[in-house]
Amino acid sequence: MDLFFSYLLYFILFISLPIVFLITYRHKSSNPNLPPGTMGWPIIGETLEFALALLPQVFKTSLLEANMAVMCGASGNKFLFSNEDKLVVSWWQRSMKKILCFPSVFNETLTRDNFRPPTFLPEFLKPEALQHYIVTMDSMASEHIELNWSPNREVLVFPLARKYSFALAFRLFMSITDPEYVEMICHHFQILNEGFLSVPIDIPGTTFNRALKASKFIHNELLEVIRKRKMELEQKGDSATRDLLSHMLLASDENCNVKSEMEISTQVICLLFATHHTTSSVITFILKYLAEFPDVYSKVLKEQMEIAESKGPEGFLKWNDIQKMKYTWNVANETMRLTPPVQGTFREAITDFTYAGFTIPKGWKMHWNVNTTHRDPKYFPDPEKFNPSRFEGKGPQPFTFVPFGGGPRMCPGREYARAQVLAFIHNVVTRFKWEKVDPCEKVAYNPSPIPSKGFPIRLQPLQNGFV
Repeated sequence: MDLFFSYLLYFILFISLPIVFLITYRHKSSNPNLPPGTMGWPIIGETLEFALALLPQVFKTSLLEANMAVMCGASGNKFLFSNEDKLVVSWWQRSMKKILCFPSVFNETLTRDNFRPPTFLPEFLKPEALQHYIVTMDSMASEHIELNWSPNREVLVFPLARKYSFALAFRLFMSITDPEYVEMICHHFQILNEGFLSVPIDIPGTTFNRALKASKFIHNELLEVIRKRKMELEQKGDSATRDLLSHMLLASDENCNVKSEMEISTQVICLLFATHHTTSSVITFILKYLAEFPDVYSKVLKEQMEIAESKGPEGFLKWNDIQKMKYTWNVANETMRLTPPVQGTFREAITDFTYAGFTIPKGWKMHWNVNTTHRDPKYFPDPEKFNPSRFEGKGPQPFTFVPFGGGPRMCPGREYARAQVLAFIHNVVTRFKWEKVDPCEKVAYNPSPIPSKGFPIRLQPLQNGFV
């Protein structure tokens, strides 16, 4: 029952928001300066595609116990992304913070800085730094596939992609390679993730309560890792392990203050949360679309086999190889357009402002949703068609394709995700062709899209690029 309400909440938040306007448009606001709409719960009626054709630039509703303005279209995306820290700031609902935060950090006064990525993270994940990680990504993907895919005739793609993504994050972020330890944390992360958008009722047996317990367990484990690393840094100095965790422990602000162990634990868990389902979801749905469109698969295979032949059987991918995967990345982009790993995020107004002729009061929350542009025929003709050629040349118009957000809050891990996804797809495509076991498998959302059965596929090993 609790899981049912979790899915219902998610549907209301990220899928049915555009439908509100269709049903409430005729309800005039008592304040003529506020956007149109009502503060009641949206009622599920029309399809999303029909709603998108009639959306205004902004409408109001009430979600997550907050007055909320829903910004629509490319103009809404541009406005929010361009006014970060000027008119709006990132916003997380209280129950979401409670799941992600270390308890003592949550009980303190939370500022938006608690949920900002570390200031040095873009440097750690920029292309110049990522060049040093490609061999690790490639070798881990190859090892993972040989161990978990090659011995089997059928595999479940999503849990295996998640296993690889999580192991890679632990290796690159914290230099942890123990597979049993990583699997244990991954298991608790799955419980945490299931409760992220659940009904926030903290009583034994609820999804939310289980998520809080899982979060506490993960934080305690991370504290042990953090304390061991601090000791190593003190004893070994410059010869100690240098990875993202070490940078977090050594970094200081303009007043020479360093983060506490609990704050670092919270930042690590937020980073792991961001990578736990997103790249796994993208990898899974790329393989789904490749199974459905043999012509697209053939083009990806041709591109990847040319790269495999150039590096030789014993060689590893290099940064230049990733840059050559242009068509494969177009396929990934089209996958993220139709099945985005993140449906949208929230902002909070830090001052009164006017948008599209309407007043947005200070303290109101705002939501932007990828589907208001990704499936709009004005920006993407025949939007339900899977067509990677949309991303050739100049690609989509600005602020219409936004799987990584935009502006100052654009996902700092977008290049990391790109390299990780492409390295994994290279290793799968050059080894197998595959077919779906269940052509009618449904997709659930919590919060990223997940095939309800894990996307089982039947593998057909390749020999020199042929079945």
